Amino acid sequence: MTGAPLDYRSAGVDIDAADDAKNRLAKLVQSTMTSGARGAFGGFGGMFRVPEGYRAPLLVASADGVGTKIKIAIEAGRHDTIGHCLVNHCTNDILVQGAIPLYFLDYVAFGKLEPPVVEGVVAGVAAGCRENECALIGGETAEMPGVYTPPDYDLAGFITGIVEEDAVLGSARVQNGDVLVALAGDGLHTNGYSLARRIISDRLKLGVHDLFPGANGASVADVMLKVHRSYLQCLKPVLGHIHAMAHITGGGLPGNLNRALPETLDASVDTSTWTIPNEFSVLAEAGQVASLEMFRAFNMGVGMVVIVPKENVSHITSRAAACGIAAWELGAVVPGSGRVRLDGQVT
Repeated sequence: MTGAPLDYRSAGVDIDAADDAKNRLAKLVQSTMTSGARGAFGGFGGMFRVPEGYRAPLLVASADGVGTKIKIAIEAGRHDTIGHCLVNHCTNDILVQGAIPLYFLDYVAFGKLEPPVVEGVVAGVAAGCRENECALIGGETAEMPGVYTPPDYDLAGFITGIVEEDAVLGSARVQNGDVLVALAGDGLHTNGYSLARRIISDRLKLGVHDLFPGANGASVADVMLKVHRSYLQCLKPVLGHIHAMAHITGGGLPGNLNRALPETLDASVDTSTWTIPNEFSVLAEAGQVASLEMFRAFNMGVGMVVIVPKENVSHITSRAAACGIAAWELGAVVPGSGRVRLDGQVT
């Protein structure tokens, strides 16, 4: 046999860089600890004590990523917002069932591990955990040469929350005549980026540092990397007034609002009740994207839909106003077959 002796670094995995990354993360992780967290940073598994005072608690879990929004972060060299987006997205996903977050786990995979980039990503995750009062109790940072090509990396998150069994929200509670209340999003959140990126690069011929049309001096990166809004702190005090919710992510209003409906009722959405935000109008015009396709690919300015009895609408809108989030009556629940109607058109 010939050739120089091999080690892990020669195969593309730098253990010293991994150790550097771990040292950078300790304070970030500690900043998220809540009263239920047990154990210390660096353990093989995270531990969390189930809160006391619940009669029949259910644990609600979800996993997600940030899609190709991560490519914008890489191109812009801004790594501290997508982790925050990830936590907020996962938080909203379990919030629609009435669950409050307990703890979070993250996974970051690189072709070549860069400790400052890891630190930036996890700083965003920690910020999201602090905002949503959940502990970052574990995670994994992997270096996988040959799977990812530097500077690309990937990010995923895993959340667990809790809700009383008799307080679970969902389609079983929805009734004919309920009102759809929209809560405004803040940008694209974390869906539609594959289409948005193609329009921006191929049709608008813009880079991440160029100005985004009609955005008052904001760059493409500024617009595209807005943090996915969390609705937890806003809606937590009024969950008892809500029948169901829909987090508007991939699939838009047609592909998410239907998930909150029973088979005998439709959601009738009036798209004239709000002004479509600038970024979506720009993308639609530049990409010559049909209206229905826009509503299927993007949230179009609606980040969450809350379904409530008519008499509870004011509880939601007043709470949203107190949180600085625009809210309005989007439409109503009507007899049907579990589908979404945009301006009367069944989607």
